[in-house]
Amino acid sequence: MDKLVNTVRPYAWGSVTALPELLGQEPTGEPQAELWMGAHPGDPSRADRGEGPRPLDELIAADPRRELGAASVARFGPTLPFLLKILAPGIPISIQAHPSLDQARAGYAAENALGIPLDAPHRNYRDANHKPELICALGDFDGLCGFRRPDGAAELLAGLGVPALEPVIALLRTGDESEALSRALAGVLSMTGPAAAELVRDTAEAVDKAAAEDPAGPYAPYTRIARDFPGDVGLIAGLLLNHVRLRAGEALYLGAGVPHAYLHGVCVELQANSDNVLRAGLTPKHIDVPELLRVVEFAACSPEPLLPVPVGDTPGEELYPVPIDEFRLSRFVLDGRERTVGCDAPQILLCTAGTVRLTSADGAALELACGESAFVPATGTTTRLDGSATVFRATVTL
Repeated sequence: MDKLVNTVRPYAWGSVTALPELLGQEPTGEPQAELWMGAHPGDPSRADRGEGPRPLDELIAADPRRELGAASVARFGPTLPFLLKILAPGIPISIQAHPSLDQARAGYAAENALGIPLDAPHRNYRDANHKPELICALGDFDGLCGFRRPDGAAELLAGLGVPALEPVIALLRTGDESEALSRALAGVLSMTGPAAAELVRDTAEAVDKAAAEDPAGPYAPYTRIARDFPGDVGLIAGLLLNHVRLRAGEALYLGAGVPHAYLHGVCVELQANSDNVLRAGLTPKHIDVPELLRVVEFAACSPEPLLPVPVGDTPGEELYPVPIDEFRLSRFVLDGRERTVGCDAPQILLCTAGTVRLTSADGAALELACGESAFVPATGTTTRLDGSATVFRATVTL
């Protein structure tokens, strides 16, 4: 087992206090957005096996079968298939969608052929992998996920009483569902110049007024966007999406092409090992509207929180079932009783409350406090967990 040294990414949307509070550290005064745990080359975790800290991707590359197990290498290749994070948005994260595996491979190859550097600000595809993801709230967590039904989105926009929104409302009421949503989003994202700025300002004022009159109503979640992103058409694009509020322990799965944004809170996120993002607003970063529209799945949905289910052969383990094998997220809420997990696949264990002691089959042990994590190679043996703690287990399905 390796206790991991992980990197905090200081994106501008990060909370100044949430991650330091979780990690038991003093705030730096700067935003702290994401804590990465894994082997993504952009910010791999580090582990010390007696020769000083080394990046986890290098340790895995030196002997993939030993670290990941033969079954995982055969199924997913010689790299860790997943990336585990803690997200702490203090202001809304950009509205975005992620490509399918085929789209990512094609986009990555095309941008490589054009000679676009991997770190170029206008690059869309930074690797050749897809990025389905699962988030699990550690407290109240607000986000936007998937499209509303076109008639519902039209009604929501119409309720603001902003005359300049009528063209978007008309698009939502014309054609079939996919066509209506596609034309409406394209119409919103094509707005530029003074007229767009005036429309966003009028919409923001209407949102604030409606939320003040009904603080528990449908417009209230959008006041954060109106406040934090003045003049950004992402406010209008966001009104096309469903608002979702997760309670602690509830999760949400997002597949390829599903537009989403995270508004506020702290969550654990487990995703495929990728950093491919197509943005639609609420960001100063690059927005490629044609590529985004090509990737987005234009279908309405009604996202429901995902609750964990007991794992029959592992007492105390609760699994968040998802339709993908590259990552598997489960949770232990330890109350002093010892629990055991198998190690036939690579895994990362993350403590999000309390303190847990990990003991391997050979007697080696380490302790994780809140916010700390460990990489457990695929040894084919077991690891014992004991303490009073909440522990998330990230691994793969074989």
